[in-house]
Amino acid sequence: MKAARRQPVDVTPVWIMRQAGRYLPEYMAVRSKVTFIDLCKRPELAAEVTLTAQSVLGVDAAILFADLLPMLEPMGANLEYAKGEGPIIHNPIREAADVARLRELNDVDSLGFVFDAVKLIRQQLPSNIPLLGFAGAPFTLASYLIEGGGSRHYVRTKSLMYNHPAEWRDLMEKLSRSLIKYLARQIESGCQAVQLFDSWAGCLSPVDYQTYALPYSKMILDAITPLAPVIHFVHGNNALLPLQRAAGGSVMGIDWRINLKDAWDIVGHDVAVQGNLDPVALMANIPTLKEMAEGVLKSVAGRPGHIFNLGHGVFPEVPPDHVKALVKIVHEFPVSN
Repeated sequence: MKAARRQPVDVTPVWIMRQAGRYLPEYMAVRSKVTFIDLCKRPELAAEVTLTAQSVLGVDAAILFADLLPMLEPMGANLEYAKGEGPIIHNPIREAADVARLRELNDVDSLGFVFDAVKLIRQQLPSNIPLLGFAGAPFTLASYLIEGGGSRHYVRTKSLMYNHPAEWRDLMEKLSRSLIKYLARQIESGCQAVQLFDSWAGCLSPVDYQTYALPYSKMILDAITPLAPVIHFVHGNNALLPLQRAAGGSVMGIDWRINLKDAWDIVGHDVAVQGNLDPVALMANIPTLKEMAEGVLKSVAGRPGHIFNLGHGVFPEVPPDHVKALVKIVHEFPVSN
């Protein structure tokens, strides 16, 4: 929390995106007994895997175990997590007229399982460990709704965006207003900070991001940042960094495709940064991993406001001992504020 506010720290804080995941035996012990969506929707199990990951790894924050997409179900999405295929939306938005059937979340009580998990985690988490909540940014959620799942080129999404600007605006405003309520309730329930994931915005050119995505992320960030620190993470296109900063947030999440010092110079030193080790570095031998992690740490030269993280989520193939070693490497690196 100090780093998020650019205050001096004794040690660089670290947490890992997707730190409760398939690489972790303790997670798989729980996951093997239930479906993914059941794990998301059973607060006691979501709390268990959240707490276990933080404890086992020794990281400086717990990240709420949840997923970006269940919030779309009460909005009208027919969502399924198909084995080996990931999330599928069986009634995607394929025509401009389909936007009208998406329901705005006027209240978020239908997502009570998320807030119940937050309360359970907060009750059991050590008082010195913050709990991070999160949500998907409007462009990322809109892409899922339109494509019906993952995509390489986002042809359907961009076609609707370009050809039907009024319906695109309606879709994005519905999502944005719903996300404001959702994140505010996470904070009210006990999250000390939240992250807004724009996992798919990297497919956009700077002009398109500025026109079709930035105004809606900004709407959310303007509303939520006064309530708690917000990490704004845009993945896959560092040409968007100036616009990511313009959209807002307390902390700029940076992926691994740019030197962290250069990214910080671009977004400005009056915000904190998070990142940005290549997730595949965790597959390297420990001496190489140490060299790479220390390269990230050295690049910021001890300036207050750095939260160490991967540049995206940890992969299932990663040895758990390498993640534990990374946390130790970061904690042992001297900080010179």
